[in-house]
Amino acid sequence: MTTYKDIGVEKVGHVGTIEIRRPPLNFFDISLINQIADALDEFDRDIEIRASVLSAQGKAFCAGANFGDPARQAQEAREAEKKGDPADNLGPINHLYIQAVRIFRAKKPIVAAVQGAAIGGGLGLAVSADFRVTCPEARFSANFTKLGFHPGFGLTTTLPELIGKNNAELMFYTSRRVTGEEAVKWGLANELVPQDQVKAAAMKLAGEIAECSPLGLLSTRATMRAGLADRVMAATNHELAEQTRLRATEDFKEGVKATEERRAANFKGR
Repeated sequence: MTTYKDIGVEKVGHVGTIEIRRPPLNFFDISLINQIADALDEFDRDIEIRASVLSAQGKAFCAGANFGDPARQAQEAREAEKKGDPADNLGPINHLYIQAVRIFRAKKPIVAAVQGAAIGGGLGLAVSADFRVTCPEARFSANFTKLGFHPGFGLTTTLPELIGKNNAELMFYTSRRVTGEEAVKWGLANELVPQDQVKAAAMKLAGEIAECSPLGLLSTRATMRAGLADRVMAATNHELAEQTRLRATEDFKEGVKATEERRAANFKGR
């Protein structure tokens, strides 16, 4: 198995495991999403691996992008200064979504062990898996509108397909945090177990999948997810355009600041 900077990768029987190791909140960037996609590619090439588990260290599964990170802000400022075709100015998010689509192109079933918060793009990452095992302490949130932002990571396609259009709209329009219990009721998660048993339960589910015919699994999953990666790619192209437009607004700056300061935002609509 390849050694990666921010993830741990192992093989347990016929199950490949990926553990995000950026605790406590496991914020992502291009590098992390690329590493996850590379590991899944590696699993696809390994005939012995039939399913995988995606888990995380720390209190959060993945809190999405860290908009308050000074290094990220500096990078965005540099991108904003670029000239030429507007497509050249979309910056790191563009490349992150290219890597995200690679995750959706993985060929083998993925079980996400969501032991804590899956927020924003972190929710998108959790939803990229076929199944989610979670716990009462977990929170699922598409908090983009609370940031003055547009949903991303393909969620405008994947979330309605998973929980229905109206429930997805409810999550998008309110930015509310959905509990583990609610997630299971809505179909956002498949199993609810005590927090300290989330990864073990995810491994058990992946093991159950791995007992099946590998060729049958590949064939059936290809049928069930036919066109999904292409739909996600089309969604991220639109999401990125809207995110790029809204990132220039006063409301986005206020939303990020309010989130950092843990207060209600004072949006102005401009």
